Amino acid sequence: MDPLSDVLTLLNVRSALSSRFEAAGRWALRFRSYRHIKIGAITSGACWLTIDGMPALRLAAGDCYLLTGGRPYEVASDLDIEAEDGHAVYLDAPNIRNVRYGTTARDDAEPTVIIGGSITLDDMTATLLLDCLPPAVRIPADSEQARTLRPVLGMLTHETAAEPLGATVMIEHLTQIMFVQALRAHLAGEERIPGWLGALNDPRIGSALTLMHQQATRRWTVAGLAAEVDMSRSSFALRFKTLVGLPPLDYLLHWRIRSAAEALRAGDRTVASVATEWGYASESAFSNAFKRVTGQPPARYRTAKPPPPAAPPVYE
Repeated sequence: MDPLSDVLTLLNVRSALSSRFEAAGRWALRFRSYRHIKIGAITSGACWLTIDGMPALRLAAGDCYLLTGGRPYEVASDLDIEAEDGHAVYLDAPNIRNVRYGTTARDDAEPTVIIGGSITLDDMTATLLLDCLPPAVRIPADSEQARTLRPVLGMLTHETAAEPLGATVMIEHLTQIMFVQALRAHLAGEERIPGWLGALNDPRIGSALTLMHQQATRRWTVAGLAAEVDMSRSSFALRFKTLVGLPPLDYLLHWRIRSAAEALRAGDRTVASVATEWGYASESAFSNAFKRVTGQPPARYRTAKPPPPAAPPVYE
């Protein structure tokens, strides 16, 4: 697979509760810290999104957003309104998948409709992606990248509003699709993206990353990788470290070990069999490399519990 697909598979991407939120009149809701990622899109009207410690973002119909910093945030029609507890509003709603809030002052006023949800990742490896993303990503409705999201938004709008048979499964998968499409749109933007995620946009370093993921057990050398992408060894090594943040072989080591760690936790395989699968000639060599990356020997890592979530899941 390509590096992005590889990492998303390793992260065990799942969507938590997704919902349709419709607000009218003047309103403001505040949400506390969340785990991992929030994703949403404005399908009607407009609102302000304010993340603690950051300038407010104005969102209009067609805009999409990702929140990744875990910070408390507010969604509001106006910035001068005291916000209510958003969690309480959702929990008190008759239908948590389709929440209506506020009253319309004028019959012709357009309500604000937000389709949103949570994306959860494997706690042990979540930083692989989260470290590459800013606290907030806005994908403007008038951008070329936003067009790819419109069919998904249309389907999500229908599923959350009408709730036909099978809606729970459809909404979960559509939310995950929206997340991947939003990542693609972010990658296609002009903003400099740190780490391996942004390096995928570089023709040569992106090609090298793909080769490393497709042939992760090959005994790569820096010179061999450089030759594959038609660069000198020194130029390749410098550019790779500048874009990715790690030297090429260190990145490959971390990828192998994280993949091996997932294999250990996913079943009852022996450490020796996993070591062989990921290209290690001996169990001791694998154990030494594993401890260097994770801080624990393989056997202890397999039985360790993931860290507890920083905060309970939220709904909007």
